[in-house]
Amino acid sequence: MLQKNKLSLSVQYPDKRLQDIITRPKLRSWVKAALLAPAQITLRFVDAAEGKDLNRNYRGKDYATNVLTFAYTEDEDSETTQADIILCTDVLQLEAAEQEKSVEEHAAHLVVHGVLHAQGYDHESDEEAEEMEALEIEILADLGFRNPYINL
Repeated sequence: MLQKNKLSLSVQYPDKRLQDIITRPKLRSWVKAALLAPAQITLRFVDAAEGKDLNRNYRGKDYATNVLTFAYTEDEDSETTQADIILCTDVLQLEAAEQEKSVEEHAAHLVVHGVLHAQGYDHESDEEAEEMEALEIEILADLGFRNPYINL
């Protein structure tokens, strides 16, 4: 992945439970590893109530999900990716425990996943999912994390 893309990163912790574990420098390195173009990205860590509200209001699904990506790049020819990526602390922690992963490892995966969504990647079809998952695996390996799709 390209590592030299300019990044303007804002990190918000209205839910502060992971602030000491998932630090801004870690987040910056994870986002930069997944960037294919310059970007302006906000990462926001929320509790289950806010995550559920956002998922219901914007996706019509009445539950908190692990990560939501709101991409704002208006022009497909734009060289800068703009997005808000919302991570639900409650779901992130629960999934990490269920998958027997550290919170940091799972957070890295969700951040990379969200950044790829912000750049137009999706997993609606099997082909899209394979492409996106392959990129995630490669990026996470470069960051020193294991394949998130293999359960130990």
